[in-house]
Amino acid sequence: MTDETLLLDLLNTTPVVEGTQRDVLADAEAGNDWLVEHGQHATSDEWRALIEARNALQDVVRGHTTPQALRPFVDGIAYRASLTDEGIAWDADLPAGRTAAARAVLAWDKLRTDSPGRLRPCANPECRLFLIDHSKPNSARWCSMAVCGNRMKARRHYQRSRQG
Repeated sequence: MTDETLLLDLLNTTPVVEGTQRDVLADAEAGNDWLVEHGQHATSDEWRALIEARNALQDVVRGHTTPQALRPFVDGIAYRASLTDEGIAWDADLPAGRTAAARAVLAWDKLRTDSPGRLRPCANPECRLFLIDHSKPNSARWCSMAVCGNRMKARRHYQRSRQG
């Protein structure tokens, strides 16, 4: 699993289901299961840090706060160089108790710098999900064309037909 997948899956742990927002990480057991499913250490510290990082990342991606909110998750990260047959490899030394949170924040930063504007909230105001737009024109608007895209198009069509 890539760190980009970890990031998107984390951001999308607060979906709206049948009109009610849910929290996939709400209790320790569910949070630890999520961590294990994503190849991470499952501890109470990791779970708590993950929820805090998710909330901060959601606010940053939505533009409600600045990236300074992510500081607690990158403090203490160091990179270590090693030589390989291909050249130099850089490995992150991540702080114990918040490694998954740190990985998600580092993935956000990599997307921010390598693919600016590609990570964004779904354009459906009733949806709490996020998307990473991998399309060439960078024009995706919805987390799912089958769900949010169709709903939004149907809503616009209905509004136009009522006005006409």
